[in-house]
Amino acid sequence: MGGSLRRWSCVNIGRVSAAEFEIVTDRLLLRAWRESDADDFAEMNADVEVMADLGGPLSREQSDRKLDRFQRSFHDGGITRWVVTDSDRRFLGYCGIMRQDEDHPLGVHHEIGWRLTRQSWGHGYATEAATATLGDAFGRIGCAEVLAYTAADNGRSQAVMTKLGLARRPGLDFSHHYDGFGPWRGLVWSATPTTAALA
Repeated sequence: MGGSLRRWSCVNIGRVSAAEFEIVTDRLLLRAWRESDADDFAEMNADVEVMADLGGPLSREQSDRKLDRFQRSFHDGGITRWVVTDSDRRFLGYCGIMRQDEDHPLGVHHEIGWRLTRQSWGHGYATEAATATLGDAFGRIGCAEVLAYTAADNGRSQAVMTKLGLARRPGLDFSHHYDGFGPWRGLVWSATPTTAALA
């Protein structure tokens, strides 16, 4: 698989600096969020096709709140959905780990997620970014397991999960009501350091 993890610049989850942190792959750079990313993020979140499986487009206010949540996650725990750019630093979307708390139907766990701009589809970027993200999760963060979930009709994400070597976990499938778009049914996959395809 292309896009193996070449380096990450921080090794202590308690001392991660937004200015210092980056994950570099063959074609991509994953980094923390900056205020200057807000316009690109809002444009992606306003795309009907990109947001089809998550209840539709977000308003600018909703997008800014989501960006704030990603920034807080990084500040509080050293993990987030990382900004994904290409080698020319063009915004492609995001990919990263979030910690879900006890209010989630699956309880406390780490979850990987990604979302790319429409123009970035079909190039293998999601698989490359997720491979690097899982390497960071199992290395720097020390996760024993990372879950991933998606809607039943999201074939693109399911294809990425297969390429990553994630194991389907139908016993963990869940329904949840999300503010802003209502009930959602999630199909669950699982990654561990010994099963995920990290190279």
